[in-house]
Amino acid sequence: MKFAIIKERKNPPDRRVVFSPSKLAEARIKFPQANFVVESSDIRVFPDAAYRELGFEVCDDVSDCDVFIGVKEVPIQYLVSNKKYFFFSHTIKKQPYNRELLKAILNKHIEMLDHETIVKQNGARLIGFGRYAGLVGAYNGLRALGLRDNLFELPKVETLTDLNAVKVELDKITLPKIKIILSGTGKVSQGAKEILDHLNIKEVNDTMYLTSKFSEPVYCMIDVMEYNKRKDGSIGNRLEFYKDPSGYESNFMPYAKETDFFIAGHFYGNGAPYLFTREDARSPDFNINLVADISCDVNGPVASTLRASTIANPFYGYDPKTESEVAFDAKNVIAVMAVDNLPCELPKDASEGFGEMFLNHVIPAFFNKDQDGVLKRATITREGQLTERFNYLQPYVDGKE
Repeated sequence: MKFAIIKERKNPPDRRVVFSPSKLAEARIKFPQANFVVESSDIRVFPDAAYRELGFEVCDDVSDCDVFIGVKEVPIQYLVSNKKYFFFSHTIKKQPYNRELLKAILNKHIEMLDHETIVKQNGARLIGFGRYAGLVGAYNGLRALGLRDNLFELPKVETLTDLNAVKVELDKITLPKIKIILSGTGKVSQGAKEILDHLNIKEVNDTMYLTSKFSEPVYCMIDVMEYNKRKDGSIGNRLEFYKDPSGYESNFMPYAKETDFFIAGHFYGNGAPYLFTREDARSPDFNINLVADISCDVNGPVASTLRASTIANPFYGYDPKTESEVAFDAKNVIAVMAVDNLPCELPKDASEGFGEMFLNHVIPAFFNKDQDGVLKRATITREGQLTERFNYLQPYVDGKE
């Protein structure tokens, strides 16, 4: 079987790749029956020469390969019919901007496997860039704090070589006495937690956080059962919430009253309560003045996220009174960091980490008859049709949703 590591063609350019040269060499050793070819790229974080030095073929035409492996959406004009593709298609939530892409995939009889749908039998994701989104998102939030309050100046992550360089910069700063809330417990929030722990910020439980005063910076990590509660006052259940959140309402305001800096690292499911609304943000008790919204659901559960920001211009302000965008360092506003492609700022580390997961969980499935069902569960389209698992997308494809 012949695998192609394809060039990223989406704009703005993404320097990440699924396999670094060293990880691809490891894959070749573990699976000698696989043939890996690299499509030449002038933007990839690892140059073509790094792959050639390890003996890989690097070429401009990979159309004879069986499996095409990329990161971001492949522009329609570059899709090759009757092939198998891996990339983040951003279609499974019925994103309107990629409807035509999914239609083209179907029309070209492409077997599409989305990185986001590579999951365990229980639905838990096996691969992703979540940790790196959390790392960069927390750092960027701290960078906003330093710039806004004239405390310190952290350089942009994209100007640094790797995660170690990021941590060296963090070692140079001193934080004021602030209270930080971090939502979620998955890979994104764990990445953010890694930054907070590197700074030796004290972690406290939610009871202490809500009832105590501190003479040092502290943070509290909260999960869905902390920031949501049952409407009828009964004890909530996490599995019940994930299955049907309609019986729940937000319990975030007690934390908002005590928080200076909110890092949103949670996953937001359809139908779940918003963490805080625009009305909540206008409350005189609402204390949050800085939000690093790593989850970045625009006009959704975090009211201050009016739009996704960019790596070039990562910050803006939200004025709760006018419900409008202002400068991030204006007075009496919420400073917002809502970059939606954070791992792009750490392309080397993110690529190396992603390749490790892809090698462990995906490549073996091609050679063990997919004994764990990983490929079957991840397949969105086959032979010009949606698979049973994803047939809910048919109205979206047809333009009826």
